[in-house]
Amino acid sequence: MFSKGLGAVLGGVVVVVLCAAGWVFYPVQLPSGTLDLSIEPGTSPKDVAAEIAQLGVPLPAPLLYLWFKLSGQARQIRAGSYELSGTLSPFGVLQKLVRGDEALRSVTLVEGWTFLQVRQALQTADKLKPESAALSNAQIMEQLGRPGVHPEGRFFPDTYTYSKGSSDWGVLQRALRAMDRKLAATWSQRNPLVPLKSADQALILASIVEKETGLTADQAQISAVFNNRLLLGMRLQTDPTVIYGMGAAFDGNLRKSDLQTDTAYNTYTRNGLPPTPIAMPGRQALWAAVHPAPSKALYFVARGDGSSAFSTTLEEHNRAVNIYQRGK
Repeated sequence: MFSKGLGAVLGGVVVVVLCAAGWVFYPVQLPSGTLDLSIEPGTSPKDVAAEIAQLGVPLPAPLLYLWFKLSGQARQIRAGSYELSGTLSPFGVLQKLVRGDEALRSVTLVEGWTFLQVRQALQTADKLKPESAALSNAQIMEQLGRPGVHPEGRFFPDTYTYSKGSSDWGVLQRALRAMDRKLAATWSQRNPLVPLKSADQALILASIVEKETGLTADQAQISAVFNNRLLLGMRLQTDPTVIYGMGAAFDGNLRKSDLQTDTAYNTYTRNGLPPTPIAMPGRQALWAAVHPAPSKALYFVARGDGSSAFSTTLEEHNRAVNIYQRGK
């Protein structure tokens, strides 16, 4: 008991001396640029102090470790990726590591992107390890615990932060779970009159709505057109699905022959929804898919300003096409 008490007293004395001397709070100038400090889980405070010194920070490792230990916060140091730059005191170093003030980066997955675009974004994201880059789409979904599931549309478009040097698997997992949650919540609140039979069908329709317009105000109207067509057994006849089915063969110009060439995604030649989503739908498109506007419209055409003109009859639609597409 005496030795432990004496040790505590001596430790307290050392801390007081260090503080009184100003060393703990005295800022030192770090080498130019930014120093990257990576602390793996299970790293001891002593090894953390040594790593900081090895980076070139002018703080003696033994003294820094002593400060960590006697501060009572050594066990609170968090694993992660940190940036050290400018001037920093031993006190500031410890507080940074205890707070878990990591060096974060972010990657944005954009509404309407395909999974190919998601993969490209992850491979070029700053300080993110592209560990999934060498795998096929099927292998990625298997690694994520969804074997046999097509990846298109399964990841929620949002901005995801990550620690420097972390794996892209973390972003993929978070985006996958986020879409699971958004889709489940939206499907549970669906309009009971929509002809969609499952949450997966809602996801497919939402992806089509997302690709058909970037104007949020029109999404419920466009959803109404497609829901009305599904109810009547009409083909959806939507260009984005045809383009998706063409893959790399699409050169930016959709021709009449393309509309007549059958693929699993050609909604001009096939009834119903395509087999999978064609892109990542955002929150508004998901909601619009299961909450179509109260409309009897069966047709729409782009006005050229980002909005669409909606028609209930083919005759009205043809007039709108002449006005907005042919300039008549």
